Amino acid sequence: MTWTIAGTLTVLPALDHPELLAEPVAKALAALDGGHRVGVAEIDPDLADTAAFCAAYGSPLDASANCVVVLGKRGATERLAACLVPATTRADVNGLARRRLDVRKASFAPMDRAVEATGMAYGGITPIGLPADWPLLIDAAVAAAPEVVVGSGIRGSKLLVPGDLLAALPGAEVLDGLARPAE
Repeated sequence: MTWTIAGTLTVLPALDHPELLAEPVAKALAALDGGHRVGVAEIDPDLADTAAFCAAYGSPLDASANCVVVLGKRGATERLAACLVPATTRADVNGLARRRLDVRKASFAPMDRAVEATGMAYGGITPIGLPADWPLLIDAAVAAAPEVVVGSGIRGSKLLVPGDLLAALPGAEVLDGLARPAE
């Protein structure tokens, strides 16, 4: 595939480079219909945060998406989910995500809980390879993007993925308005 958002990255077929992926990501990608459409690029782990990554590698900020783990609670019941929104926005955790999860309160999951539950590194959590019983809420802009940069489950690489492939992931639900302007 030709990636227009790669900047100076060297993009390789992700299926051929499991060493650049967290274990749950590699397993999910191998089982994913369309996994051959996913690219991976090795990066400096110290540049994994979106703004630093984009500045260092010339990948446009508006072509990146952030995956955040959300913890919702209603009484003693807890629900974990993931939200995928453009990197130039923030997830509407206490509005749309909270209502979709049918919880009284929703917030970002604590880092240690997110890492343990996903088997991925903080700052590299990605929608591919999340636990099968989690809802994956995807902003419509991400699903409509021809290609987007997301984490790879580790801080040392990034995935390049067509938006339609993300929208077809198990548990995915595309929602208008999940992303809110960053403040």
